[in-house]
Amino acid sequence: MQQDYLPFKETGYFSKLICDYLNHNSDLKAFYNRFPDIDNFAEQIEEKKPSFAARSRIVLTNVLSRQYKHLQASELTAQNIESLNSENTFTVTTGHQLNLFTGPLYFLYKIVSAINLSKALKAQYPDYNFVPVYWMATEDHDFDEINYFNFKGKKFQWNRKASGAVGELSTSGLDEVLELFSQDLGVSNNAKVVKRLFENAYLKHDNLAAATRFLANELFKDYGLVIIDANNRDLKRLFIPYIEEELGSQTSFNAVNETNKKLIDVSDDYSIQVNPREINLFYLDKNLRERIVHDDGMYKVLNTNLKWSKSEMLKHLNEAPERFSPNVIMRPLYQEIILPNLCYIGGGGELAYWMQLKQYFDAVDVPFPLLLLRNSVLIKTEKQAKKLQKLNISNQDIFLKRDAFINRKVRQISNIDIDFSTQKQNLQKQFEDLFKLAEQTDKSFIGAVKAQEQKQLKGLEKLEKRLLQAQKKKLSDEVSRMTDIQNELFPNGNLQERTTNFSEFYLEYGDSLIQNLVEHLKPLHQEFSIVTQ
Repeated sequence: MQQDYLPFKETGYFSKLICDYLNHNSDLKAFYNRFPDIDNFAEQIEEKKPSFAARSRIVLTNVLSRQYKHLQASELTAQNIESLNSENTFTVTTGHQLNLFTGPLYFLYKIVSAINLSKALKAQYPDYNFVPVYWMATEDHDFDEINYFNFKGKKFQWNRKASGAVGELSTSGLDEVLELFSQDLGVSNNAKVVKRLFENAYLKHDNLAAATRFLANELFKDYGLVIIDANNRDLKRLFIPYIEEELGSQTSFNAVNETNKKLIDVSDDYSIQVNPREINLFYLDKNLRERIVHDDGMYKVLNTNLKWSKSEMLKHLNEAPERFSPNVIMRPLYQEIILPNLCYIGGGGELAYWMQLKQYFDAVDVPFPLLLLRNSVLIKTEKQAKKLQKLNISNQDIFLKRDAFINRKVRQISNIDIDFSTQKQNLQKQFEDLFKLAEQTDKSFIGAVKAQEQKQLKGLEKLEKRLLQAQKKKLSDEVSRMTDIQNELFPNGNLQERTTNFSEFYLEYGDSLIQNLVEHLKPLHQEFSIVTQ
């Protein structure tokens, strides 16, 4: 497996906020705790250790043991769960929706990042244990975001009506998806493994949470991954004090709104990912996940007849904490309350909204985890790598947007120079003399000179575009081959990792797909990886 790197900023696919974060922009320091350098984990350990009680560890390990009761955990995963009872054990966590058959490739990269960071931390801090955790987003309700996956340019979708938390959805109907998927898989040994994996996950488990837990365990159990479903009564009981705070004080609403204003003050180019509500909680019940609101002195569940006074609501919370579900604002806090966590690993959008939460964590006196951008990967087959080399297409070239990519390559392979930069510079120098002449004679002519300069520059630009277009037609065969390979690597103009399902590569590489990723990806090497399998 060959590996090259490209700075995230040079890919053109990551926000200014994330690029500034990776570049240690001092203006962002107020929005995170510590940067994820290996040496900074020592202070994070010392901060987290006293905040996580032994009682919480007991609850956590008991819940995990029950959740793994009907799952074939590896010896390493079982050891990791048991080790969570020790005050010297900490977690490294990533989270992901319950996308059908894992969804896009970056599901793998998130988990591999957590596994490899845990290994790196153990090597650096041998007196401690570090457990990679995959947090299943079982309480989400955005079914349309998770009910499909892409395979060889086709979309395989689970068509059904859905309501409530997705983790509780019945897996009925997924046999039809498997039937269609199987027709495109082929009959190779690896195809049989993929088919069996889908069948065992979704046709032999009753709900989406159980199916996803099985699937993730099958893919990563050899590496000690621990999978948690936090939609659990005992775990939520640990979170009761923070739910009470949310219901009574609007702490998150005020803190996150203040942070959002500060982010905008730093740069207008920073996008606000999430906006808080006055109460950032949902109410869960069978086929129900609706917002809790406070209206006319009563707590109500939207689109239902459910309502309580404050005392009734707090009583209900203590009797049935499993009915209360944190939204995107409070979920990170819930995670940090129930896990001895040091670091959260996520994509660019996730880290952006985590940075909106630092002030909220400070307000409720909970240690804020280190934030690590997950590994990002472009996988090239050997055949594709050879084709790119033959066409003289570099890693920098292939990440360009389509028009810029074609224009650059046409200019490079053309036998005539279609770059008019020199002519434009010469023209501007000539007009500098005209501006000086106008200054010395009649300043009212400056506007006319400026207009003439712009007219001639636009004329050069128009001529340059026409010549470039003509050359594209002349080199249409070469352009077609170049765009074909870019289409293969960037489906529909998107990053491969955000579109393609792992099964497409498993067909070719089998078990070595994940083995090679675990062996070669370096989570603390904060650059985009381009690998040739």
